[in-house]
Amino acid sequence: MTKVTMTVNGRQVSGEVEDRTLLVQFIRDKLGLTGTHVGCDTSQCGTCVVHMDGRSIKSCSTLAVQAAGSEILTIEGLARDGELHPVQAAFKAHHGLQCGFCTPGMVMTAVDMINRYGGALDEKTVRENLEGNICRCTGYHNIVKAILAAAAEMGAGRQAAE
Repeated sequence: MTKVTMTVNGRQVSGEVEDRTLLVQFIRDKLGLTGTHVGCDTSQCGTCVVHMDGRSIKSCSTLAVQAAGSEILTIEGLARDGELHPVQAAFKAHHGLQCGFCTPGMVMTAVDMINRYGGALDEKTVRENLEGNICRCTGYHNIVKAILAAAAEMGAGRQAAE
């Protein structure tokens, strides 16, 4: 067993893990943060996306020991003081979800995308950047619409998270 310490949603956490423990397992099972989902176990679906040190990663293909010392942001850490993050609000306003299973990963990917591209986002760029996220319910139209609306609301160059 290895002791790992990291900051998750602004709070320092520690836990004993086997070296083979995935970050998603640590987040869900050890910390009880179940908004990060496990969909495929092969890093293809994107339901497990979290941010590590400010960049989106798939937590089902990252070991917890690899995240030691890192800043992790999960879907639970986006809202502030009871207010939805602008991307979460845009998904709600533009019906960018149906069953909701893929939504946390989509939202976390969208926040990272807006952080990287700011006001330079267009439909083609959004669709290309969503290639690692699968939604089995929608045709992605409203998801793309929500991300573009959030990017426009947040303004070019403004950071999407933190």
